[in-house]
Amino acid sequence: MDQFLQQAVSIIREGGVIAYPTDTVYGLGADVFNERAVSRIYQVKQRPFDQPLPVLLSDESELNTLASSVSEIARRLMSGFWPGGLTLVVLAGPTVPEWVTAGGDTIAVRVPDHIITRTLIRELGKPLVGTSANLSGSPSVTSAEGVRAQLGDEVDFVLDGGICPGGVESTVIDLTKEIPVIIREGAISQDTIAKFLACKVKTIL
Repeated sequence: MDQFLQQAVSIIREGGVIAYPTDTVYGLGADVFNERAVSRIYQVKQRPFDQPLPVLLSDESELNTLASSVSEIARRLMSGFWPGGLTLVVLAGPTVPEWVTAGGDTIAVRVPDHIITRTLIRELGKPLVGTSANLSGSPSVTSAEGVRAQLGDEVDFVLDGGICPGGVESTVIDLTKEIPVIIREGAISQDTIAKFLACKVKTIL
């Protein structure tokens, strides 16, 4: 494994916070199950604690450990758009800590289409917090330089993977309702998802 990747894994295991590349934008990562580390992410981003954090997986099989159940629509979307720029909001299982869900009953999950990110998660051996590496309300960044410009030395390590190929945040779709609801349109359009599912898709944009 690359020495910088190993360094990133070690820092996360020690309770640190890192920035890392994905297929969409740079993310802020920490151990999902480390409350202090996750709290630091909120502080670094200046993000309200009542806003839940998304989680990244290395492959879709890991979802079974986080979701209370996985619907047929969720499985279809995973097969069509994972790895990729689609985040699914599903009902959280009992193992998901409340400091990730902000006390709610759902969790937002994604498998990124980026080899560095997925390797990082596999080597870590557990899911990774996957929020964007920027100050809340500020533009997302697509380079390590952009992370340093916004966050300075607030993060313990920046894993430089070059420019993120997508440059646009993931689309977020809530699958806990009777009809799927897009709550953020990003890398994948509402029209693309609706055509793929061949069903109605709402939006609250």
